[in-house]
Amino acid sequence: MGLSFTSLSALLDHGFDTVIDVRSPAEYAEDHIPGAISLPVLDNAERAEVGTIYKQQSPFLARKLGAALVFRNAARHVETELRDRDGGWRPLVYCWRGGQRSGSFTWMLGQIGWRADVIEGGYRTYRRLVNRMLYDDVLPHRLVLLDGYTGTAKTDLLRRLARRGVQVLDLEGAADHRGSLLGGTGRPQPSQKAFESRLAVDLCALDPARPVVVEAESSKIGERIIPPSLWSAMRAAPRIDVSAPIEARTAYLVRAYDDILSDADRLRDKLEPLRAYRGGAIVDGWLDLIAEGDKAGLTRALMVQHYDPAYDKSRRAFGATRIAVVPARDLTAASLDTVAAEVEQVVARLPQPNVS
Repeated sequence: MGLSFTSLSALLDHGFDTVIDVRSPAEYAEDHIPGAISLPVLDNAERAEVGTIYKQQSPFLARKLGAALVFRNAARHVETELRDRDGGWRPLVYCWRGGQRSGSFTWMLGQIGWRADVIEGGYRTYRRLVNRMLYDDVLPHRLVLLDGYTGTAKTDLLRRLARRGVQVLDLEGAADHRGSLLGGTGRPQPSQKAFESRLAVDLCALDPARPVVVEAESSKIGERIIPPSLWSAMRAAPRIDVSAPIEARTAYLVRAYDDILSDADRLRDKLEPLRAYRGGAIVDGWLDLIAEGDKAGLTRALMVQHYDPAYDKSRRAFGATRIAVVPARDLTAASLDTVAAEVEQVVARLPQPNVS
């Protein structure tokens, strides 16, 4: 029958030594329970072959072939990845829906003597709990937005706040993207499901009774969409604005985005599509600055002609109260430490929740 979980926090606090995902590598790569290791009992090709036989020939033949493959692969895992596990090891196993793949592997582990169990409903149970948190329920967390024009070092400030003991939610870290037109890291972003998994796990680790500082983002970070419950909470959250002179912002962005500012071909590819929004003359001006190698000039022009107007438009999505403006004369490390301290003080002064 397996273990039944009715809340995401209970599932994440499972108490087992290891969580094993026995789905195919492709299924695991798209998303998996955080911390789970991949020990597939059917690889991608084998899973496709068994599914084809099931649909085109007969369920019996598919199950017979599937059983042979599952136990062959499971035996290899026991001989390799699991060879050093002692008798007291307790694994928790899941597949897509808690069916034959996880059931067969768990049975084999039990026959060896390990106290293995299976998640009832498998990965679908986990996804249902994540969806309930991020799509259906109202988040209990007290969010505070860290806002400001592009280049005000908000992501850097989040890290400094976390080191000071302030609760933060790092959306850009979860999305593996810096949250702007030029914000790609050069790595593929996680799938939407994996992005939501990261968010859900991070939220479960936060105390709803204490404020959580999150960067004010648009509804998308790169290609990843902020899920509805979180987006609604962000739109209603009070805002702390960080301000800095454009010269300081320019200097900061030239340092922070040096990777893409040094890649002329990549820059041109990113900026060309903006002709439809900013006009050919403006984009041609940007391309001239790229050709001249003027990183600071290009960065300043992008802020004045693209980022700042886009920011002003996007702020309309956030209707909640601005509770403070924290100015920074420059964005050096020492100045950012001072700004982080001031933001921490603003957060500490927020009213405490009513306790009935």
